[in-house]
Amino acid sequence: MRRAALGAVVLLLSGPAIAQAEVATRTYEGREASALRCANMMAFTGITLNRAGLMADAEKDVLLGISVLILERHVSGPWVSKKRAMEVMRDRRSVDDTLSDYQRNAPGCLKRFPIN
Repeated sequence: MRRAALGAVVLLLSGPAIAQAEVATRTYEGREASALRCANMMAFTGITLNRAGLMADAEKDVLLGISVLILERHVSGPWVSKKRAMEVMRDRRSVDDTLSDYQRNAPGCLKRFPIN
């Protein structure tokens, strides 16, 4: 699972090369936007807590894997579009807001966007 999740994250971060115009104009709305927010919350929380020494690598990897699965199963479009949308979401939200979202919404995200 760890290698698969890390490999998927590498794919998420590298993405296929497509026209920048398509990436720049892609807007997610409704359910897909909610899935992006959940995926961002999971990934960002895992990375942030791990860097602060508050979460083990294995737990961080689980959250990254969940994030990738939410993106794969509940958000349409190429990886590069999903990556760009995650960057926009990350840049719009503060660390405190994202960590608060995790505390309030993580279980609901997994119910709303199942990964099994």
